[in-house]
Amino acid sequence: MRKLKIFLEMIKFEHTLFALPFAYMGAVLASVYVFDRLPSWAELGWITLAMVGARTAAMGLNRVIDRTIDAKNPRTAGRAIPAGLISSLEVWMFIVISFVLLFVATSNLDPLSMKLLPVAVIFLVGYSYTKRFTWACHIILGLTIGLAPLGAWVAVTGQIDLTSIIFYLSVALWTAGFDILYACQDLEHDRKEGLYSIPSRFGITRALWIARGFHVATAAGLFSLIWLANLSWFYTTGMIVAYMILVYEHLLVSPNDLTRLNTAFFTMNGVLSIVLFAFTIIDLVVRYG
Repeated sequence: MRKLKIFLEMIKFEHTLFALPFAYMGAVLASVYVFDRLPSWAELGWITLAMVGARTAAMGLNRVIDRTIDAKNPRTAGRAIPAGLISSLEVWMFIVISFVLLFVATSNLDPLSMKLLPVAVIFLVGYSYTKRFTWACHIILGLTIGLAPLGAWVAVTGQIDLTSIIFYLSVALWTAGFDILYACQDLEHDRKEGLYSIPSRFGITRALWIARGFHVATAAGLFSLIWLANLSWFYTTGMIVAYMILVYEHLLVSPNDLTRLNTAFFTMNGVLSIVLFAFTIIDLVVRYG
């Protein structure tokens, strides 16, 4: 149990909160959009377990794969593996368990989910290596995290359409944008170690503008769901609140002041996903509940 606690702290298990509301949102939107009904509790339960398995496996892999890099970075040297609090072998054990959970949960959802599972696994495993050869690593992370709502959409409908793709890309750009912000604090280390990121390639000022551009595209994509998924003013209100959160997130950081980065990254993104999901639920339950 002590090792499990260390592992969960190492992978920041609580940050599953970032993507889980979007997965639920994808499931609810898809079910109403395609079948004119809300998803079942069983579907939501299996989606939750699949999300937990996928996210836990991905973060565990990231920590094992990056253990040497983390040991050289003063910001990450205290993480569990470099600090000797847990061994790589023990982390691999938790990773295997997480993948088993993902497999079992996916097998209880639409058959298309199982067919597409290898694609998701490739993204989950491959992302951690991208910072070694491309500054587009943030985009690849976004495309990986965006699989949460897209996977939930497929899980309840067994199909992929334009609306699901736009939702997927909106979440992907949201994730890529805040990952760029987070990477700003490692600019000097990344340059020293020859690692790739948008901040190390373009500098902090340009990186912040790129992140803003991604989040403008996110807002546009999420707004388009009003028409694509036939949503009402409840969702529109939630989208306006979410966009205000995005704007505030960017006001918290500047090229000369990154001291409030953790607030922008952790607190505001968690609030944003919950707010948007809550207003989506209100919108759909009021009309279809």
